[in-house]
Amino acid sequence: MIQSGLIQNAHNDLVTDAAYDFYGLRLATCSLDQRIKIWRLNESNGTWNSEDDWKAHDAAISKVHWAHPEFGSIIASSSFDRTVKIWEETSVETDSQANGNGASSVASRWVERGVLVEAKGTVRGVEFGPRHFGLKLASISSDNYLRIYECLEQPSLTTWQLSEEVDVQAISASSPVATSLSHTVALATPTQTHASLDATNPSLVAHALQQSQNQTPSRPGMGNREADGGWCISWCKDKYWGELIAAGAGVSGVVKIIQLTPARRPVALLALDPYASEGTAVPPAESEGTAPYAVTSVSWAPSCGRSYHMIATGSRDGRVRIWRVKPPAQLNDLGMSMLGEEEEGKWTATIVADFDDHKLTVGRVEWNITGTVLSSAGNDGRVRLWKATVGNVWRAAGHLSVEQAEESQGDIDMENAVAD
Repeated sequence: MIQSGLIQNAHNDLVTDAAYDFYGLRLATCSLDQRIKIWRLNESNGTWNSEDDWKAHDAAISKVHWAHPEFGSIIASSSFDRTVKIWEETSVETDSQANGNGASSVASRWVERGVLVEAKGTVRGVEFGPRHFGLKLASISSDNYLRIYECLEQPSLTTWQLSEEVDVQAISASSPVATSLSHTVALATPTQTHASLDATNPSLVAHALQQSQNQTPSRPGMGNREADGGWCISWCKDKYWGELIAAGAGVSGVVKIIQLTPARRPVALLALDPYASEGTAVPPAESEGTAPYAVTSVSWAPSCGRSYHMIATGSRDGRVRIWRVKPPAQLNDLGMSMLGEEEEGKWTATIVADFDDHKLTVGRVEWNITGTVLSSAGNDGRVRLWKATVGNVWRAAGHLSVEQAEESQGDIDMENAVAD
């Protein structure tokens, strides 16, 4: 049984993203209407009430993400206006005369603290890094660049340094052993907090969608324009392996595992390519030719003590794939590797599950807090749940549609919801 809730008329246009805060009691949503809304859960009756609402960008907003609460109440938003903005919730004392009773009250308000303007294309993804690495932020845009920012003044949040800038498509996957001679990237430009956006055009999102209509690809999902691609990122939550991030860009259908270290250039440890026949536990899906579909979403599962990592991807071909990623071999008590020389020092990955239930483009994949249940949302109008059964065989655990939420805002029997 799961509980469902429905927020009617949340925005005036298509909702592009929704993100819970650390405690799951507040929800941030963004939309094509260029607005961000903050909702708070009423735990007594299970309803969501609007807390704040403001125009955040000059074009459609693509993503919104919360920072860890130890840094304060902070969110980041990315947009088709080619910017990333940092917002902080502050307390504001209202005018006593406005209250009519002579007593002042304290209200909260979201204030813009920074604007990051380095992107040369529409910004499609933004995500704060794990808290143990400090207040860091990753973004990816349609220029295929992954950018990592670090806050230099945490109390004020006004100075953000661009510490890394990586061309996701150009960086090649290689063993971490071969990166010992790399050097530090000299890219550290404080970001303007108030910049004029000369290249900003509110119709950028419409233009990107029109590009796909002006061409005739051989099948849906193919092409090389913005509307055919996918740009997504997800941090590794495990501190032990350092700063790792999974990133997908363009129409290649490949997600790369990129390692970030202060002492040398970023390096791609591994490429997750579902169309490569080698190294996959599950054969790739049969398709017309070998042309790939863009990956639209990626999610790195919390490790929770596992000796391997789980990474989920969703793509334009409607498929949800789960990858099992194994780090380099560890030494045993005798100081010897437990694998052969060919596998020593290398990251490896296999597909352990491949589902096509959505049939249409998958917009989002996300793990639960323990990394044991995966949820996916697609253009078929359903949120589907996936869970490993006995023998680590992944199977469907049920689905939820808008129609089900409207009919019964409360407990839903997932066993009965499995069948379409």
